[in-house]
Amino acid sequence: MHRAVKIGIAGTSTALLVLGGMGAYNVVHGLSSGPADGAEPKAARSFDPSTVSSEPPSDAPAVKLTQAFLDSWSKQHLDAAASNTDAPSTAASALQGYADGLHLKTLTFAQVASGGPSTVTSGATKVTFEVTARVAGGTWTYPSAVAVLQSTNGQLAVHWNNSVLYPGLGDDQSLTAGTLPADVVTAKVAASDGKTDLSGFPSLRDIVATIRKNAKPTGGTTGTGVAVVDGGGAGVKPLKVFSKGRTPVIKTTIDASLQAVAENAVKDSHLQEKPAGTVALDWRTGHILALAHTGADGDIAINGIKSPGSTMKIIASAALFDQAGLTPNSPAPCTDSLTANSQLFHNDPGVRANPGSTIAQGFTVSCNTSFIKDGFHYLVHDGDASALHDEAVNVFGMGSWSIGGGVATTDPSIPPDVQGGDQAAQFIGQGQVTATPLFMASVAATVRGVAFQQPIILPGQHQDTAPRPISARTAGYLQSMMRSVATSGTAAPRLGGLAGVGAKTGTAEEGDHTNGWLTAYNSRIAVAALVEGGSSGVDSAGYVVRHLLTGN
Repeated sequence: MHRAVKIGIAGTSTALLVLGGMGAYNVVHGLSSGPADGAEPKAARSFDPSTVSSEPPSDAPAVKLTQAFLDSWSKQHLDAAASNTDAPSTAASALQGYADGLHLKTLTFAQVASGGPSTVTSGATKVTFEVTARVAGGTWTYPSAVAVLQSTNGQLAVHWNNSVLYPGLGDDQSLTAGTLPADVVTAKVAASDGKTDLSGFPSLRDIVATIRKNAKPTGGTTGTGVAVVDGGGAGVKPLKVFSKGRTPVIKTTIDASLQAVAENAVKDSHLQEKPAGTVALDWRTGHILALAHTGADGDIAINGIKSPGSTMKIIASAALFDQAGLTPNSPAPCTDSLTANSQLFHNDPGVRANPGSTIAQGFTVSCNTSFIKDGFHYLVHDGDASALHDEAVNVFGMGSWSIGGGVATTDPSIPPDVQGGDQAAQFIGQGQVTATPLFMASVAATVRGVAFQQPIILPGQHQDTAPRPISARTAGYLQSMMRSVATSGTAAPRLGGLAGVGAKTGTAEEGDHTNGWLTAYNSRIAVAALVEGGSSGVDSAGYVVRHLLTGN
């Protein structure tokens, strides 16, 4: 990388109009105002910036002075050129920095013309022109302009700032030519195929920007051209590319085809434009294969922290199996209502009372009272209701995950010290229990894969482990119960008939509305979806999940 010489400036940077076109150096003769033909404008060498007139100079002398400035600059008579400005010392240094930074060989100007009174520099006349510079690596042509001031005694001067060198060049910025700085080459954040640019997916735009900023790309070569660099020589932006390099790539775990399905799934017409979020994982590896969301409140797929409703019964069942020694056939009476710690709980509409229900049966029809009764009886001891929290942490890996690339996610929460009615409510995913679709997809993945694999979006990213692997016994129980939910239970209207699918629905009360949840897996992926305002899990999130499981 060629390190450009730092260019000092005086005054405030001037925004200038960018025009196209090429032509030879054009000397204007026979102007109707200003000095007579051949006469030089009054020298700017003794220009006093403190006596600037508020009246812009007329076009003819402004153009003539600019031509004199450009003529000296093109011949690399830099002191002479600088003497035509209102800051000769600063201008001379900056012009030398321009030549050095670009490794300038030749410089010509064309199409010099008045642009009328400047709209940026008060009391100045704008003069436009075209620059052609032969620099390291090639020839660069660009439009530019200057602002010409006059003093109260009629002296003229080019107002100096960095924009004289290149339009909009900022304070403490300079130009370099040759090998482009690596900083100005934008890495492509790609799908797992290493080819598909993920910036084209609406749900991933913010994530792509974050990953591009924080992750290290691989491959790629820098090209040659002209670039703006900052005071430390770091690339700011490319201005001209003479030879293209190979774009560096940051490869993610995203499956491009499944991501396209997810983008459409969260816009399914059945959702009636309600905010929705979904995440799909490879349950073997924890790789995030797809992530999509709608709504105005950010990415609810990884940050939509809501009560997960009955999807939490997966973890509640695991706790009953692991910590209380129960089985799917253990009694779990399903009554219309139940009071625990002075709080009355009821079932969702359509759930029939079944005093002889088992855990498996209560799970299949999503009976709240079955899990409140067994959970409160077997897992709350002398006011200690930390069993569900412990199961979530130790078996399902609940914690502060880093999925990679600096992408922020919101942690789920199952407090270990809940009190009152929340001690019972937690077992049906209410009270103080919160989760995201990312976490609930991971819960389903842990069941299907018989192991917790922390979700990641960059291959090779560190993955946290769970303190205790899920037992084959518990995983087998849960797989059997989740299969029943998909084939004959609450998820059957959406997922019935799909091979190898296990699922759990959830409907969570939030204020004056409900949120619909559904998490499921098949032979390849685990997926979860949340629909804010969904009437039920199956009739909202169910549509989203079906799209992901069927791939269309």
